[in-house]
Amino acid sequence: MTATPAWPPQSAPRLHVGTLLGTGVSVPIDGNPAHYLISVMRVKPDDIVLLFDGRSGEWAAKARDIRKRDLILEVISQTRPPEHVPDFWLCCAPIKKGRIDLIAEKACELGVAKLQPVLTRRAVVDRLNLDRLHAHLVEAAEQCGRTALPDLGDMVKLDALLRDWPGDRWLFFADETGGDPLADTLRARPGPAAFLIGPEGGFDPVEREAIRAHPRSVPVSLGPRILRAETAAIAATTAWMTINGDWR
Repeated sequence: MTATPAWPPQSAPRLHVGTLLGTGVSVPIDGNPAHYLISVMRVKPDDIVLLFDGRSGEWAAKARDIRKRDLILEVISQTRPPEHVPDFWLCCAPIKKGRIDLIAEKACELGVAKLQPVLTRRAVVDRLNLDRLHAHLVEAAEQCGRTALPDLGDMVKLDALLRDWPGDRWLFFADETGGDPLADTLRARPGPAAFLIGPEGGFDPVEREAIRAHPRSVPVSLGPRILRAETAAIAATTAWMTINGDWR
């Protein structure tokens, strides 16, 4: 007996698009995505490409009107509904290029709903290329199967972040001087949350005092060893997803 082919094909390329998707929608593709599909993946007419728009789930589309630099993808059916995204933000100080890119990539893969850059006094970087960070989020979502793209906030100063912090969201902060045991603290405080990770040099004493004074702030320990900023971000996100997120 002949096996039924997998649907959608497991080898189908996957692409994020800005068009709101639905059955019968035609999506024009050009630029780098078209080069990827035509020249790298060697897509032919009627080949299936998986699409997601960050809002409506994942859809299968057929390739047509393929030319040298552009093509059309015609949506034929939904393959996955919109994912449920745990209400978790990762707030982190900007760090050097490459390392902040790694944070964005892994935050997306781990299921973060929002990545919020936060400018602190000891940060060695005072500006970020948000377009580049967004591109890393898109690429990670395409590869890991997410159907919802994480929000990327504009960089804000720490005092502004604390001033405008929503009253219904916990702010766990990785305090290198010591904090509450991580696992027990997370279990005791379910619900919308965020982790605040400092820069390479950590928070200065004034910043640390301001964070600790915030009514929704909870200082926690990430263990006995000194972690690099990107390691702390990944470890904190993993812990929250395991205890309060969608890894349970």
